[in-house]
Amino acid sequence: MERFENEYGTLTSLALFFGPLTTVPALLYLAIEATIFRMDNAIMGASIWVFLLLGMEAIRTYRSNPHLIIGTHHIPTWTTPLLLAFVVAALVPSSSLLGHLCGLGVGYIAGLGYVKYIAPPEWALRWLESKLKLITILPHYVSVDQKTYGRFGVLPSTNRVGGSPAIELVGTSAMALRRDPRMLKLPPYLSLACIVVGFAWLLVLPLDNYSRRTYISENALLPGQVHTYFGGSEQNIFRAYRREVDALENKNNHEINDQIEVFLKEVGVKVGRQNYTYHYGGNECSGENIYGILQAPRGDATEAIVLVAAWKTVKEEINRNGVTLALTLARYFKRWSLWSKDIIIVIPPDSKAGTQAWVDAYHDAHNARYVAPLPLKSGALQGALALDYAVDHRFEALHIIYDGTNGQLPNLDLINSMVNIAGGQMGVHTAIQGIENHSNSYKDRLHTILRGMVRQSLGLATGPHSSFIPYHVDAITLQPYGEGWHDEMALGRIVEGTFRSLNNLLEHLHQSFFFYLLMHRDHFVSIGTYLPSAMLLAANFSIMAIFLWVKSGQAPQTNPQASGTPKAPVLKTGITQAASTTVERDLFLPISVVTTCQALSVIPLFVFNNISASVCSPSNAFSGLSS
Repeated sequence: MERFENEYGTLTSLALFFGPLTTVPALLYLAIEATIFRMDNAIMGASIWVFLLLGMEAIRTYRSNPHLIIGTHHIPTWTTPLLLAFVVAALVPSSSLLGHLCGLGVGYIAGLGYVKYIAPPEWALRWLESKLKLITILPHYVSVDQKTYGRFGVLPSTNRVGGSPAIELVGTSAMALRRDPRMLKLPPYLSLACIVVGFAWLLVLPLDNYSRRTYISENALLPGQVHTYFGGSEQNIFRAYRREVDALENKNNHEINDQIEVFLKEVGVKVGRQNYTYHYGGNECSGENIYGILQAPRGDATEAIVLVAAWKTVKEEINRNGVTLALTLARYFKRWSLWSKDIIIVIPPDSKAGTQAWVDAYHDAHNARYVAPLPLKSGALQGALALDYAVDHRFEALHIIYDGTNGQLPNLDLINSMVNIAGGQMGVHTAIQGIENHSNSYKDRLHTILRGMVRQSLGLATGPHSSFIPYHVDAITLQPYGEGWHDEMALGRIVEGTFRSLNNLLEHLHQSFFFYLLMHRDHFVSIGTYLPSAMLLAANFSIMAIFLWVKSGQAPQTNPQASGTPKAPVLKTGITQAASTTVERDLFLPISVVTTCQALSVIPLFVFNNISASVCSPSNAFSGLSS
């Protein structure tokens, strides 16, 4: 558009684009649409002007550079906007391919030099300019010798316009500023400023002025508002189950599941079993999951809550108290008639592969060759709770593990409900991100945020709950630690209170945050507060990429005195006008390098998926960065 206005003048451009260059493509479109296709489609937009100008530029480029050479193929340059029209039609919904082709056709005709036949006469434009006194009203441009005025107030240009000398802007203007060589010195400093401000923004997040206290968004949860009855005689049942579980320590997976099936059926729970086999790192991971569904007396099997107690914990220890507590809670829950959602007790042989196989099969997203389907199912999963309880003594506090795979997080209401029930109702201290002695100071807050960011960036599964989160099922893992005075009955009451809160839900958890950074169990940073830091850090890459792209299209600087070339003209503002010398970028080599690197990426992908897991053991050190 700028070149068109430089060549034909501002008034001529206005007359053409609000006249023939608009009406001719429109009439051509209507004629084809009504007479040939016999359709009635309403279109609106200015993209027809874009393709009209592209068509004119393509014809001019074709005259100077007829072919675009790609390898051994010669592609006519006038076809490039035609190909672009089809690409836009394929990628942009509701775009008018016929309208773009009509504008492109008129642009081809105008590019052949027929614009002058439809342009208004010059005497009329000069008369209009004199009557409206455009020279005094609009910013005017004069040539270097200060004698020749720009034609009809055209934009500044270094090209010749109608045989007149090169026109330059008097005073500061956007064009002069854009061509000022000092502008290319700003991007590196601007990029550095984005990095500094981005990190500074991150460092102020732990302050009280930038964080918020946690709160319950979903009022239906009512955490800690009910009296829990788990305890008393249930402790004797727990001890009896514990002796039975200890006797299964040296049994294999199928023998363990046979005995657990007996326990669940004695309670009156429907039991299902599932086999799975995974191949990874040259190893084979196979096993059998067992689970039971406790049907809700007040429900219709459309919703369910899951309690997971894997036989092996995250640290590959036998989850004695976790499995025992799950069996005891199954017997306890069966006696109550207040449940409106089914309760599913899942006992996989390990914390990750078994849980993943069960969740995949529950949502029919499993590979039938390696993972068997589930014989029994319930309704949509509303939440999940995993027990990682391997300690044999009384515990001091409860560690809440909430990080999911690929940086996904559960709804914040679930974590807040657990903290409220454990701390406010049961008096059990809770911790996050493995920081046991959190003083709520700036140092501990920053440490917690950084640990959470590292775990999210690694995207590793941190417990049985991680398999549920990709399916939009909010889940956490409870891990007792330390030596204190809380016993398994306290943890059982916490699970009971959490399940009774989830039982109150009328819809899926959605009101609270899914993107957050926890700095303390009672304080968090929402996405609206920490996102500017990430955006600033990302913006510096874009700034430097644009800067390097512009620099790659410039000719190397030479010394005017040494080469004998004349100095660049100096404007009245003292800004030196840089010569608009550009070089053609050779894109074949960089595109080939990038394409080759992308293609070769399948090699490490294949290698890391087929070599032995023992060779990749050093990579497990990354998972210990937040330990």
